[in-house]
Amino acid sequence: MTRIPPVVVAPGEERRNILTVGLEDYFEVAAFRGLINRQHWYRFERSVERGTRRTLELLDAHGVHATFFVMGWVAEELPELVRDVAEAGHEVATKGYYHKNVRRTPPEEFREDLLRSREAIEAAAGRRVLGYRAGDAWLASQDLWALDILAQEGFEYDSSIGLVGRRFASEPWRRFVHTHTFGDSTLTEFPISAARWLGQDVPIAGGNYFRQLPVPLIRYGVAHWMRAYSAPFVMYFHTWEMDEEQPRIEGAPWLQKVRHYRNIPRMPELIGHFLERYAFTSVAQHQGFSTELRGGRTGALPWNEQLPEVSDAIPPLPTEIVSTSRRAVTIVVPCYNEEVVIPYLNNTLERVRGSLGEYDLRFVFVDDASTDRTWESLTTTFGSREDCLVLRQAVNGGPARAILAGIRASRTEVVCSIDCDCSYDPHLLATMIPLLEEGVDLVTASPYHPQGGVANVPGWRLFLSRGCSRLYRFVLNERIHTFTACFRVYRRSSVERVEVERAGFLGIAELVGKLSVGGGGIREQPALLETRVMGRSSMKVVRTVMGHLGLLTSLAWLRLSRGRAKASTLHGGLTQPIVSASSDREPTLRT
Repeated sequence: MTRIPPVVVAPGEERRNILTVGLEDYFEVAAFRGLINRQHWYRFERSVERGTRRTLELLDAHGVHATFFVMGWVAEELPELVRDVAEAGHEVATKGYYHKNVRRTPPEEFREDLLRSREAIEAAAGRRVLGYRAGDAWLASQDLWALDILAQEGFEYDSSIGLVGRRFASEPWRRFVHTHTFGDSTLTEFPISAARWLGQDVPIAGGNYFRQLPVPLIRYGVAHWMRAYSAPFVMYFHTWEMDEEQPRIEGAPWLQKVRHYRNIPRMPELIGHFLERYAFTSVAQHQGFSTELRGGRTGALPWNEQLPEVSDAIPPLPTEIVSTSRRAVTIVVPCYNEEVVIPYLNNTLERVRGSLGEYDLRFVFVDDASTDRTWESLTTTFGSREDCLVLRQAVNGGPARAILAGIRASRTEVVCSIDCDCSYDPHLLATMIPLLEEGVDLVTASPYHPQGGVANVPGWRLFLSRGCSRLYRFVLNERIHTFTACFRVYRRSSVERVEVERAGFLGIAELVGKLSVGGGGIREQPALLETRVMGRSSMKVVRTVMGHLGLLTSLAWLRLSRGRAKASTLHGGLTQPIVSASSDREPTLRT
Protein backbone atom coordinates (compact mmCIF):
# COMPACT_ATOMS: atom_id res chain seq x y z
CA MET A 1 0.00 0.00 0.00
CA THR A 2 1.35 3.41 -0.99
CA ARG A 3 0.07 6.58 0.61
CA ILE A 4 0.03 9.84 -1.29
CA PRO A 5 -0.89 13.25 0.09
CA PRO A 6 -4.09 15.06 -0.89
CA VAL A 7 -4.04 16.58 -4.35
CA VAL A 8 -2.60 20.10 -4.24
CA VAL A 9 -4.21 22.76 -6.39
CA ALA A 10 -1.74 25.10 -8.07
CA PRO A 11 -2.11 28.85 -7.40
CA GLY A 12 -4.82 30.33 -9.59
CA GLU A 13 -6.07 26.88 -10.64
CA GLU A 14 -9.70 26.06 -9.90
CA ARG A 15 -10.15 22.95 -7.81
CA ARG A 16 -12.21 20.33 -9.65
CA ASN A 17 -14.32 18.08 -7.47
CA ILE A 18 -15.77 14.68 -8.33
CA LEU A 19 -19.45 14.07 -9.06
CA THR A 20 -20.75 10.49 -9.23
CA VAL A 21 -24.26 9.19 -9.89
CA GLY A 22 -25.73 5.78 -9.14
CA LEU A 23 -27.88 4.81 -12.14
CA GLU A 24 -30.43 2.41 -10.68
CA ASP A 25 -34.15 1.92 -10.17
CA TYR A 26 -36.08 2.22 -6.93
CA PHE A 27 -36.63 -1.54 -6.52
CA GLU A 28 -32.94 -2.43 -6.97
CA VAL A 29 -31.60 -0.48 -4.00
CA ALA A 30 -29.84 -1.91 -0.97
CA ALA A 31 -32.57 -0.66 1.39
CA PHE A 32 -35.01 -3.21 -0.06
CA ARG A 33 -32.53 -6.06 -0.53
CA GLY A 34 -34.06 -8.23 2.18
CA LEU A 35 -37.58 -7.70 0.87
CA ILE A 36 -37.29 -7.88 -2.92
CA ASN A 37 -35.83 -10.93 -4.61
CA ARG A 38 -33.79 -9.83 -7.60
CA GLN A 39 -35.37 -12.69 -9.55
CA HIS A 40 -38.57 -10.62 -9.31
CA TRP A 41 -37.09 -7.35 -10.58
CA TYR A 42 -38.81 -7.85 -13.92
CA ARG A 43 -42.21 -7.52 -12.20
CA PHE A 44 -41.81 -3.89 -11.18
CA GLU A 45 -42.87 -0.83 -13.09
CA ARG A 46 -39.67 0.88 -14.19
CA SER A 47 -38.96 4.52 -13.44
CA VAL A 48 -35.18 4.56 -13.94
CA GLU A 49 -35.54 6.25 -17.32
CA ARG A 50 -37.50 9.15 -15.83
CA GLY A 51 -34.98 9.65 -13.01
CA THR A 52 -32.03 9.39 -15.40
CA ARG A 53 -33.51 11.89 -17.88
CA ARG A 54 -34.07 14.38 -15.06
CA THR A 55 -30.50 13.84 -13.88
CA LEU A 56 -29.14 14.50 -17.36
CA GLU A 57 -31.23 17.67 -17.60
CA LEU A 58 -29.94 18.90 -14.25
CA LEU A 59 -26.30 18.25 -15.17
CA ASP A 60 -26.75 19.83 -18.58
CA ALA A 61 -28.26 22.94 -17.02
CA HIS A 62 -25.10 23.41 -14.95
CA GLY A 63 -22.64 22.29 -17.65
CA VAL A 64 -21.33 19.44 -15.49
CA HIS A 65 -20.06 16.00 -16.49
CA ALA A 66 -20.29 13.13 -14.00
CA THR A 67 -19.38 9.48 -13.56
CA PHE A 68 -22.44 7.20 -13.69
CA PHE A 69 -22.06 3.90 -11.84
CA VAL A 70 -24.34 1.41 -13.60
CA MET A 71 -25.33 -2.17 -12.86
CA GLY A 72 -24.68 -4.67 -15.63
CA TRP A 73 -28.28 -5.89 -15.33
CA VAL A 74 -29.55 -2.40 -16.13
CA ALA A 75 -27.18 -2.14 -19.09
CA GLU A 76 -28.54 -5.37 -20.55
CA GLU A 77 -32.17 -4.42 -19.93
CA LEU A 78 -31.91 -0.77 -21.06
CA PRO A 79 -28.85 -0.45 -23.33
CA GLU A 80 -30.24 2.65 -25.07
CA LEU A 81 -30.46 4.52 -21.76
CA VAL A 82 -26.84 3.73 -20.88
CA ARG A 83 -25.72 4.76 -24.35
CA ASP A 84 -27.62 8.06 -24.04
CA VAL A 85 -25.70 8.81 -20.82
CA ALA A 86 -22.38 8.17 -22.58
CA GLU A 87 -23.37 10.19 -25.64
CA ALA A 88 -24.20 13.13 -23.35
CA GLY A 89 -20.50 13.22 -22.44
CA HIS A 90 -20.65 11.46 -19.09
CA GLU A 91 -18.41 8.62 -17.97
CA VAL A 92 -20.02 5.21 -17.45
CA ALA A 93 -18.53 2.91 -14.78
CA THR A 94 -19.79 -0.19 -12.99
CA LYS A 95 -21.27 -1.14 -9.64
CA GLY A 96 -21.35 -4.85 -10.47
CA TYR A 97 -23.87 -6.87 -12.41
CA TYR A 98 -26.24 -7.05 -9.43
CA HIS A 99 -26.41 -5.07 -6.20
CA LYS A 100 -24.06 -7.42 -4.35
CA ASN A 101 -22.48 -6.87 -0.97
CA VAL A 102 -18.72 -7.43 -1.29
CA ARG A 103 -18.52 -8.70 2.28
CA ARG A 104 -21.00 -11.48 1.51
CA THR A 105 -19.49 -12.43 -1.86
CA PRO A 106 -16.61 -14.93 -2.29
CA PRO A 107 -13.65 -13.44 -4.21
CA GLU A 108 -14.09 -15.53 -7.37
CA GLU A 109 -17.81 -14.82 -7.47
CA PHE A 110 -16.99 -11.13 -7.07
CA ARG A 111 -14.57 -11.35 -10.00
CA GLU A 112 -17.12 -13.09 -12.25
CA ASP A 113 -19.82 -10.54 -11.37
CA LEU A 114 -17.37 -7.69 -12.00
CA LEU A 115 -16.29 -8.91 -15.44
CA ARG A 116 -19.83 -9.74 -16.49
CA SER A 117 -20.94 -6.23 -15.60
CA ARG A 118 -18.03 -4.61 -17.44
CA GLU A 119 -18.81 -6.48 -20.63
CA ALA A 120 -22.51 -5.60 -20.45
CA ILE A 121 -21.89 -1.90 -19.82
CA GLU A 122 -19.21 -1.55 -22.48
CA ALA A 123 -21.48 -3.27 -24.99
CA ALA A 124 -24.29 -0.83 -24.17
CA ALA A 125 -22.27 2.39 -23.85
CA GLY A 126 -19.55 1.82 -26.44
CA ARG A 127 -17.02 3.18 -23.94
CA ARG A 128 -14.36 1.64 -21.69
CA VAL A 129 -15.34 0.95 -18.09
CA LEU A 130 -12.49 2.17 -15.90
CA GLY A 131 -14.00 2.38 -12.42
CA TYR A 132 -16.01 0.46 -9.85
CA ARG A 133 -18.23 1.25 -6.88
CA ALA A 134 -19.66 -1.37 -4.53
CA GLY A 135 -23.39 -1.73 -5.03
CA ASP A 136 -24.22 -2.43 -1.40
CA ALA A 137 -22.35 -1.02 1.65
CA TRP A 138 -19.09 0.91 1.74
CA LEU A 139 -15.89 -1.11 2.00
CA ALA A 140 -14.26 -1.64 5.39
CA SER A 141 -10.71 -2.81 6.16
CA GLN A 142 -11.67 -6.50 5.80
CA ASP A 143 -12.99 -5.86 2.28
CA LEU A 144 -9.86 -4.39 0.73
CA TRP A 145 -9.12 -7.67 -1.07
CA ALA A 146 -11.69 -6.46 -3.60
CA LEU A 147 -9.31 -3.64 -4.56
CA ASP A 148 -6.65 -6.28 -5.35
CA ILE A 149 -9.01 -7.97 -7.80
CA LEU A 150 -9.94 -4.64 -9.39
CA ALA A 151 -6.26 -3.84 -9.91
CA GLN A 152 -5.61 -7.31 -11.34
CA GLU A 153 -8.44 -6.91 -13.84
CA GLY A 154 -7.14 -3.61 -15.17
CA PHE A 155 -9.48 -1.14 -13.48
CA GLU A 156 -8.05 2.35 -13.05
CA TYR A 157 -9.92 3.41 -9.94
CA ASP A 158 -12.43 2.53 -7.24
CA SER A 159 -14.87 4.67 -5.23
CA SER A 160 -16.20 2.22 -2.64
CA ILE A 161 -14.59 3.36 0.61
CA GLY A 162 -16.80 5.37 2.93
CA LEU A 163 -15.48 6.53 6.29
CA VAL A 164 -18.22 6.24 8.93
CA GLY A 165 -17.64 6.62 12.66
CA ARG A 166 -14.20 5.29 13.59
CA ARG A 167 -13.75 3.16 10.45
CA PHE A 168 -10.13 3.51 9.24
CA ALA A 169 -9.44 5.76 12.27
CA SER A 170 -5.83 4.50 12.32
CA GLU A 171 -5.41 5.43 8.64
CA PRO A 172 -6.74 9.01 8.40
CA TRP A 173 -5.12 9.48 4.98
CA ARG A 174 -7.86 7.24 3.55
CA ARG A 175 -10.21 10.22 3.78
CA PHE A 176 -8.58 11.58 0.64
CA VAL A 177 -7.73 10.29 -2.82
CA HIS A 178 -4.92 7.72 -2.52
CA THR A 179 -3.24 4.88 -4.42
CA HIS A 180 -3.69 1.18 -3.78
CA THR A 181 -0.88 -1.09 -4.99
CA PHE A 182 -1.12 -4.82 -5.67
CA GLY A 183 1.99 -6.37 -7.17
CA ASP A 184 2.77 -4.46 -10.33
CA SER A 185 -0.76 -3.04 -10.56
CA THR A 186 -2.05 0.18 -9.04
CA LEU A 187 -5.52 1.52 -8.43
CA THR A 188 -6.57 5.03 -7.44
CA GLU A 189 -9.13 5.17 -4.63
CA PHE A 190 -11.70 7.98 -4.52
CA PRO A 191 -13.34 7.63 -1.09
CA ILE A 192 -16.67 9.28 -0.39
CA SER A 193 -15.94 12.53 1.41
CA ALA A 194 -16.66 12.76 5.14
CA ALA A 195 -16.46 15.46 7.81
CA ARG A 196 -14.61 14.93 11.07
CA TRP A 197 -16.77 15.88 14.08
CA LEU A 198 -15.87 15.02 17.67
CA GLY A 199 -13.44 12.41 16.45
CA GLN A 200 -16.05 10.69 14.29
CA ASP A 201 -16.25 10.60 10.49
CA VAL A 202 -19.67 11.61 9.17
CA PRO A 203 -20.33 11.23 5.42
CA ILE A 204 -21.54 14.55 4.02
CA ALA A 205 -21.18 13.74 0.34
CA GLY A 206 -24.69 12.86 -0.78
CA GLY A 207 -27.30 10.14 -1.03
CA ASN A 208 -29.03 9.16 2.18
CA TYR A 209 -26.93 11.64 4.19
CA PHE A 210 -28.16 14.53 2.05
CA ARG A 211 -31.74 13.44 2.70
CA GLN A 212 -31.50 12.72 6.43
CA LEU A 213 -29.19 15.42 7.80
CA PRO A 214 -30.32 19.06 8.20
CA VAL A 215 -29.57 21.12 5.08
CA PRO A 216 -27.64 23.86 6.99
CA LEU A 217 -25.40 21.17 8.48
CA ILE A 218 -24.73 19.64 5.06
CA ARG A 219 -23.92 23.01 3.47
CA TYR A 220 -21.61 23.88 6.36
CA GLY A 221 -19.81 20.54 6.10
CA VAL A 222 -19.23 20.88 2.35
CA ALA A 223 -18.10 24.49 2.66
CA HIS A 224 -15.69 23.51 5.44
CA TRP A 225 -14.18 20.80 3.23
CA MET A 226 -13.68 23.28 0.41
CA ARG A 227 -11.86 25.69 2.77
CA ALA A 228 -9.83 23.13 4.70
CA TYR A 229 -8.60 20.69 2.04
CA SER A 230 -7.16 20.87 -1.45
CA ALA A 231 -8.21 17.28 -2.18
CA PRO A 232 -11.28 16.90 -4.43
CA PHE A 233 -14.64 16.61 -2.74
CA VAL A 234 -16.27 13.33 -3.90
CA MET A 235 -20.06 13.77 -4.06
CA TYR A 236 -22.76 11.31 -5.14
CA PHE A 237 -26.49 10.84 -5.57
CA HIS A 238 -28.82 8.36 -7.31
CA THR A 239 -31.08 8.75 -10.30
CA TRP A 240 -34.10 7.57 -8.30
CA GLU A 241 -33.53 10.53 -5.96
CA MET A 242 -34.55 12.75 -8.88
CA ASP A 243 -37.91 10.95 -9.20
CA GLU A 244 -40.47 11.98 -6.63
CA GLU A 245 -43.21 10.06 -8.50
CA GLN A 246 -41.56 6.63 -8.23
CA PRO A 247 -43.86 3.80 -7.02
CA ARG A 248 -43.72 3.11 -3.28
CA ILE A 249 -42.66 -0.20 -1.77
CA GLU A 250 -45.33 -0.24 0.96
CA GLY A 251 -44.33 -3.69 2.20
CA ALA A 252 -40.95 -2.43 3.41
CA PRO A 253 -40.31 -1.93 7.15
CA TRP A 254 -40.86 1.60 8.43
CA LEU A 255 -37.15 2.32 8.93
CA GLN A 256 -36.28 1.24 5.39
CA LYS A 257 -39.02 3.45 3.95
CA VAL A 258 -37.63 6.40 5.90
CA ARG A 259 -34.17 5.60 4.60
CA HIS A 260 -35.35 5.49 1.00
CA TYR A 261 -38.15 8.05 0.67
CA ARG A 262 -37.49 10.78 3.22
CA ASN A 263 -36.78 14.21 1.71
CA ILE A 264 -36.53 13.04 -1.91
CA PRO A 265 -38.30 16.25 -3.05
CA ARG A 266 -35.44 18.42 -1.79
CA MET A 267 -32.67 16.58 -3.67
CA PRO A 268 -32.77 18.39 -7.06
CA GLU A 269 -32.50 21.80 -5.40
CA LEU A 270 -29.76 20.69 -2.99
CA ILE A 271 -27.66 19.08 -5.73
CA GLY A 272 -28.20 22.16 -7.90
CA HIS A 273 -26.98 24.37 -5.03
CA PHE A 274 -23.60 22.61 -4.97
CA LEU A 275 -23.27 22.41 -8.76
CA GLU A 276 -23.83 26.17 -8.92
CA ARG A 277 -21.17 27.02 -6.32
CA TYR A 278 -18.39 24.49 -6.93
CA ALA A 279 -16.69 22.94 -9.95
CA PHE A 280 -17.39 19.24 -10.52
CA THR A 281 -16.36 16.73 -13.15
CA SER A 282 -16.18 12.97 -13.74
CA VAL A 283 -13.40 10.76 -12.42
CA ALA A 284 -12.12 10.05 -15.92
CA GLN A 285 -11.87 13.74 -16.81
CA HIS A 286 -10.31 14.59 -13.46
CA GLN A 287 -7.58 11.97 -13.98
CA GLY A 288 -7.20 12.45 -17.72
CA PHE A 289 -8.27 8.86 -18.47
CA SER A 290 -9.38 7.89 -21.98
CA THR A 291 -12.61 5.93 -22.21
CA GLU A 292 -12.17 4.86 -25.83
CA LEU A 293 -12.53 1.13 -26.29
CA ARG A 294 -9.44 -0.90 -26.95
CA GLY A 295 -9.56 -3.76 -29.43
CA GLY A 296 -9.76 -7.35 -28.29
CA ARG A 297 -11.88 -6.99 -25.19
CA THR A 298 -14.64 -9.58 -25.08
CA GLY A 299 -18.10 -8.12 -25.27
CA ALA A 300 -17.04 -4.62 -26.31
CA LEU A 301 -18.66 -3.27 -29.47
CA PRO A 302 -17.46 -0.51 -31.82
CA TRP A 303 -18.92 2.88 -30.95
CA ASN A 304 -21.01 3.13 -34.11
CA GLU A 305 -22.26 -0.45 -34.25
CA GLN A 306 -26.01 -0.89 -33.95
CA LEU A 307 -26.76 -2.70 -30.69
CA PRO A 308 -29.44 -5.39 -30.56
CA GLU A 309 -32.23 -5.23 -28.03
CA VAL A 310 -31.08 -7.17 -24.94
CA SER A 311 -33.89 -8.49 -22.78
CA ASP A 312 -34.98 -11.75 -21.23
CA ALA A 313 -38.62 -10.72 -21.32
CA ILE A 314 -40.94 -13.35 -22.76
CA PRO A 315 -43.05 -11.97 -25.61
CA PRO A 316 -46.81 -11.95 -25.07
CA LEU A 317 -49.00 -14.59 -26.63
CA PRO A 318 -50.84 -13.77 -29.86
CA THR A 319 -54.05 -11.83 -29.30
CA GLU A 320 -56.14 -14.60 -30.83
CA ILE A 321 -55.95 -18.06 -29.30
CA VAL A 322 -56.38 -20.61 -32.06
CA SER A 323 -54.95 -23.75 -30.52
CA THR A 324 -57.48 -26.34 -29.36
CA SER A 325 -54.96 -29.00 -28.34
CA ARG A 326 -53.93 -27.31 -25.10
CA ARG A 327 -55.91 -27.74 -21.90
CA ALA A 328 -57.99 -24.63 -21.21
CA VAL A 329 -57.34 -22.98 -17.84
CA THR A 330 -58.76 -19.77 -16.39
CA ILE A 331 -56.85 -17.64 -13.87
CA VAL A 332 -59.03 -15.45 -11.65
CA VAL A 333 -57.48 -12.37 -9.99
CA PRO A 334 -59.50 -10.59 -7.27
CA CYS A 335 -58.55 -6.92 -6.94
CA TYR A 336 -59.45 -4.39 -4.27
CA ASN A 337 -57.74 -0.97 -4.25
CA GLU A 338 -54.81 -2.33 -6.23
CA GLU A 339 -54.26 0.58 -8.60
CA VAL A 340 -50.51 0.76 -7.92
CA VAL A 341 -50.13 -3.03 -8.18
CA ILE A 342 -51.59 -3.51 -11.68
CA PRO A 343 -48.31 -2.78 -13.58
CA TYR A 344 -46.50 -5.23 -11.26
CA LEU A 345 -49.22 -7.83 -11.88
CA ASN A 346 -49.14 -7.28 -15.64
CA ASN A 347 -45.37 -7.79 -15.88
CA THR A 348 -45.67 -10.97 -13.82
CA LEU A 349 -48.47 -12.43 -15.92
CA GLU A 350 -46.48 -11.83 -19.11
CA ARG A 351 -43.90 -14.28 -17.77
CA VAL A 352 -46.60 -16.68 -16.59
CA ARG A 353 -48.03 -16.82 -20.10
CA GLY A 354 -44.68 -18.09 -21.33
CA SER A 355 -43.94 -20.54 -18.50
CA LEU A 356 -47.43 -22.09 -18.72
CA GLY A 357 -47.40 -22.27 -22.50
CA GLU A 358 -48.72 -25.84 -22.44
CA TYR A 359 -52.11 -24.46 -21.30
CA ASP A 360 -54.64 -22.33 -23.14
CA LEU A 361 -54.73 -19.54 -20.55
CA ARG A 362 -57.59 -17.10 -20.04
CA PHE A 363 -57.80 -14.44 -17.32
CA VAL A 364 -60.68 -12.97 -15.33
CA PHE A 365 -59.97 -9.84 -13.28
CA VAL A 366 -62.62 -8.97 -10.69
CA ASP A 367 -62.61 -5.45 -9.24
CA ASP A 368 -64.20 -5.87 -5.81
CA ALA A 369 -65.79 -2.39 -5.69
CA SER A 370 -62.47 -0.58 -5.31
CA THR A 371 -62.49 3.04 -4.18
CA ASP A 372 -59.34 4.04 -6.06
CA ARG A 373 -58.62 3.81 -9.82
CA THR A 374 -58.26 0.02 -9.91
CA TRP A 375 -61.16 -0.35 -12.37
CA GLU A 376 -59.68 2.17 -14.78
CA SER A 377 -56.24 0.57 -14.52
CA LEU A 378 -57.65 -2.93 -15.11
CA THR A 379 -59.68 -1.93 -18.14
CA THR A 380 -56.79 0.04 -19.63
CA THR A 381 -54.28 -2.77 -19.10
CA PHE A 382 -56.38 -5.88 -19.79
CA GLY A 383 -59.75 -4.76 -21.17
CA SER A 384 -58.82 -4.99 -24.85
CA ARG A 385 -57.08 -8.36 -24.70
CA GLU A 386 -58.90 -11.29 -26.25
CA ASP A 387 -57.84 -13.69 -23.51
CA CYS A 388 -58.98 -11.40 -20.68
CA LEU A 389 -62.29 -10.50 -19.07
CA VAL A 390 -62.64 -7.64 -16.60
CA LEU A 391 -65.58 -7.67 -14.14
CA ARG A 392 -66.69 -5.21 -11.50
CA GLN A 393 -68.68 -5.87 -8.35
CA ALA A 394 -71.02 -3.14 -7.18
CA VAL A 395 -70.47 -3.88 -3.47
CA ASN A 396 -67.26 -5.01 -1.79
CA GLY A 397 -67.65 -8.61 -0.66
CA GLY A 398 -64.09 -9.78 -0.06
CA PRO A 399 -61.70 -11.95 -2.05
CA ALA A 400 -63.70 -15.19 -1.77
CA ARG A 401 -66.83 -13.67 -3.30
CA ALA A 402 -64.72 -12.01 -5.99
CA ILE A 403 -63.06 -15.34 -6.76
CA LEU A 404 -66.44 -17.09 -6.97
CA ALA A 405 -67.67 -14.36 -9.31
CA GLY A 406 -64.67 -15.04 -11.53
CA ILE A 407 -65.21 -18.80 -11.36
CA ARG A 408 -68.84 -18.44 -12.42
CA ALA A 409 -67.87 -16.13 -15.28
CA SER A 410 -65.25 -18.55 -16.59
CA ARG A 411 -65.93 -21.22 -19.18
CA THR A 412 -63.30 -23.75 -18.20
CA GLU A 413 -63.45 -26.63 -15.72
CA VAL A 414 -60.02 -25.81 -14.32
CA VAL A 415 -59.96 -22.40 -12.64
CA CYS A 416 -57.07 -20.95 -10.65
CA SER A 417 -57.09 -17.99 -8.28
CA ILE A 418 -54.03 -15.91 -7.47
CA ASP A 419 -53.36 -12.88 -5.28
CA CYS A 420 -53.19 -9.60 -7.14
CA ASP A 421 -49.96 -8.72 -5.33
CA CYS A 422 -48.34 -12.04 -6.36
CA SER A 423 -47.32 -12.87 -2.78
CA TYR A 424 -47.32 -16.46 -4.04
CA ASP A 425 -45.31 -16.94 -7.22
CA PRO A 426 -47.89 -17.58 -10.00
CA HIS A 427 -45.39 -19.80 -11.80
CA LEU A 428 -46.18 -22.42 -9.14
CA LEU A 429 -49.43 -23.09 -11.01
CA ALA A 430 -47.40 -25.26 -13.38
CA THR A 431 -46.97 -27.68 -10.48
CA MET A 432 -50.42 -27.26 -8.92
CA ILE A 433 -52.67 -27.68 -11.98
CA PRO A 434 -51.64 -31.33 -12.60
CA LEU A 435 -52.60 -32.13 -8.97
CA LEU A 436 -56.28 -31.53 -9.84
CA GLU A 437 -56.79 -35.19 -10.61
CA GLU A 438 -59.91 -37.35 -10.46
CA GLY A 439 -61.48 -37.01 -7.03
CA VAL A 440 -59.69 -33.73 -6.24
CA ASP A 441 -61.82 -30.58 -6.18
CA LEU A 442 -59.33 -28.05 -4.85
CA VAL A 443 -55.55 -27.69 -4.71
CA THR A 444 -54.29 -25.04 -2.30
CA ALA A 445 -50.88 -23.47 -1.84
CA SER A 446 -49.56 -24.23 1.63
CA PRO A 447 -46.81 -22.11 3.21
CA TYR A 448 -47.38 -23.88 6.55
CA HIS A 449 -46.70 -27.30 5.06
CA PRO A 450 -43.43 -28.75 6.48
CA GLN A 451 -41.86 -28.19 3.05
CA GLY A 452 -43.40 -24.72 2.60
CA GLY A 453 -42.10 -21.44 3.93
CA VAL A 454 -42.65 -17.74 4.52
CA ALA A 455 -40.43 -14.75 3.82
CA ASN A 456 -40.52 -11.33 5.53
CA VAL A 457 -43.88 -12.02 7.20
CA PRO A 458 -44.03 -10.46 10.71
CA GLY A 459 -43.69 -13.03 13.48
CA TRP A 460 -46.90 -12.04 15.27
CA ARG A 461 -48.91 -12.36 12.07
CA LEU A 462 -47.34 -15.71 11.29
CA PHE A 463 -48.19 -16.93 14.79
CA LEU A 464 -51.86 -15.99 14.36
CA SER A 465 -52.10 -17.52 10.88
CA ARG A 466 -50.51 -20.79 11.93
CA GLY A 467 -52.76 -20.94 14.97
CA CYS A 468 -55.89 -20.45 12.86
CA SER A 469 -54.81 -23.13 10.43
CA ARG A 470 -54.25 -25.62 13.27
CA LEU A 471 -57.75 -24.95 14.57
CA TYR A 472 -59.29 -25.47 11.12
CA ARG A 473 -57.34 -28.67 10.71
CA PHE A 474 -58.70 -29.96 14.02
CA VAL A 475 -62.31 -28.88 13.47
CA LEU A 476 -62.52 -30.15 9.88
CA ASN A 477 -60.34 -33.21 10.41
CA GLU A 478 -58.46 -32.33 7.24
CA ARG A 479 -54.83 -33.38 6.78
CA ILE A 480 -53.74 -30.12 5.19
CA HIS A 481 -51.81 -27.30 6.80
CA THR A 482 -53.17 -24.09 5.24
CA PHE A 483 -56.82 -22.99 4.98
CA THR A 484 -56.49 -19.25 4.31
CA ALA A 485 -54.49 -19.03 1.06
CA CYS A 486 -56.13 -17.35 -1.94
CA PHE A 487 -53.69 -19.13 -4.25
CA ARG A 488 -55.62 -22.19 -5.42
CA VAL A 489 -56.72 -24.40 -8.29
CA TYR A 490 -60.44 -25.27 -8.40
CA ARG A 491 -62.67 -27.74 -10.18
CA ARG A 492 -65.30 -25.30 -11.35
CA SER A 493 -68.26 -27.69 -11.19
CA SER A 494 -67.46 -28.54 -7.56
CA VAL A 495 -67.26 -25.01 -6.15
CA GLU A 496 -69.34 -22.68 -8.33
CA ARG A 497 -72.51 -23.23 -6.27
CA VAL A 498 -70.91 -23.08 -2.83
CA GLU A 499 -72.41 -20.19 -0.89
CA VAL A 500 -70.00 -17.89 0.94
CA GLU A 501 -71.71 -15.85 3.63
CA ARG A 502 -68.76 -14.10 5.21
CA ALA A 503 -67.13 -11.05 3.72
CA GLY A 504 -63.47 -10.15 3.75
CA PHE A 505 -60.74 -12.75 4.02
CA LEU A 506 -62.93 -15.01 6.13
CA GLY A 507 -64.68 -16.15 2.98
CA ILE A 508 -61.47 -17.84 1.79
CA ALA A 509 -61.46 -20.17 4.81
CA GLU A 510 -65.25 -20.55 4.68
CA LEU A 511 -65.11 -21.75 1.08
CA VAL A 512 -62.57 -24.50 1.77
CA GLY A 513 -64.33 -25.37 5.05
CA LYS A 514 -67.70 -25.92 3.38
CA LEU A 515 -66.09 -27.86 0.57
CA SER A 516 -64.42 -30.08 3.16
CA VAL A 517 -67.62 -30.63 5.17
CA GLY A 518 -69.37 -31.50 1.92
CA GLY A 519 -66.88 -34.26 1.15
CA GLY A 520 -64.79 -32.44 -1.48
CA GLY A 521 -61.30 -33.70 -2.18
CA ILE A 522 -58.56 -31.25 -1.15
CA ARG A 523 -54.84 -31.40 -1.83
CA GLU A 524 -52.07 -29.00 -0.97
CA GLN A 525 -48.83 -27.90 -2.59
CA PRO A 526 -45.95 -26.61 -0.45
CA ALA A 527 -45.34 -22.97 -1.34
CA LEU A 528 -43.39 -19.90 -0.32
CA LEU A 529 -45.47 -16.98 0.95
CA GLU A 530 -43.78 -13.60 0.62
CA THR A 531 -44.99 -10.41 2.22
CA ARG A 532 -46.83 -7.88 0.07
CA VAL A 533 -44.41 -5.53 -1.66
CA MET A 534 -46.62 -3.11 -3.60
CA GLY A 535 -49.76 -1.46 -2.20
CA ARG A 536 -51.31 -1.96 1.22
CA SER A 537 -53.07 -4.96 2.72
CA SER A 538 -56.77 -4.47 3.36
CA MET A 539 -56.97 -7.10 6.11
CA LYS A 540 -58.05 -5.91 9.59
CA VAL A 541 -56.19 -8.17 12.00
CA VAL A 542 -58.35 -8.08 15.15
CA ARG A 543 -61.61 -8.26 13.23
CA THR A 544 -60.26 -11.13 11.12
CA VAL A 545 -59.11 -13.15 14.15
CA MET A 546 -62.50 -12.80 15.85
CA GLY A 547 -64.20 -13.68 12.58
CA HIS A 548 -62.15 -16.87 12.26
CA LEU A 549 -63.24 -17.96 15.74
CA GLY A 550 -66.88 -17.43 14.79
CA LEU A 551 -66.41 -19.31 11.50
CA LEU A 552 -64.73 -22.21 13.28
CA THR A 553 -67.68 -22.48 15.64
CA SER A 554 -70.09 -22.42 12.71
CA LEU A 555 -68.18 -25.08 10.78
CA ALA A 556 -67.92 -27.32 13.85
CA TRP A 557 -71.69 -27.05 14.41
CA LEU A 558 -72.34 -27.68 10.72
CA ARG A 559 -70.17 -30.77 10.71
CA LEU A 560 -71.77 -32.17 13.85
CA SER A 561 -75.41 -31.35 13.04
CA ARG A 562 -75.68 -31.99 9.34
CA GLY A 563 -72.89 -34.44 8.61
CA ARG A 564 -70.77 -34.67 5.54
CA ALA A 565 -73.51 -36.09 3.33
CA LYS A 566 -75.99 -33.29 4.01
CA ALA A 567 -73.35 -30.61 3.79
CA SER A 568 -72.60 -31.64 0.19
CA THR A 569 -75.98 -30.19 -0.83
CA LEU A 570 -74.93 -26.65 0.06
CA HIS A 571 -75.54 -24.34 -2.86
CA GLY A 572 -76.31 -20.74 -3.69
CA GLY A 573 -74.85 -17.84 -5.55
CA LEU A 574 -73.21 -14.51 -5.17
CA THR A 575 -75.86 -11.90 -4.42
CA GLN A 576 -73.77 -8.89 -5.35
CA PRO A 577 -74.50 -7.57 -8.85
CA ILE A 578 -71.68 -7.78 -11.36
CA VAL A 579 -71.09 -5.43 -14.25
CA SER A 580 -68.96 -6.53 -17.16
CA ALA A 581 -66.36 -4.35 -18.80
CA SER A 582 -68.88 -4.22 -21.66
CA SER A 583 -72.25 -3.64 -20.02
CA ASP A 584 -74.25 -4.60 -23.11
CA ARG A 585 -73.28 -8.25 -22.94
CA GLU A 586 -73.27 -11.02 -20.40
CA PRO A 587 -69.97 -11.58 -18.55
CA THR A 588 -68.48 -14.23 -20.79
CA LEU A 589 -64.87 -14.81 -21.67
CA ARG A 590 -63.88 -13.72 -25.13
CA THR A 591 -62.16 -16.50 -27.02
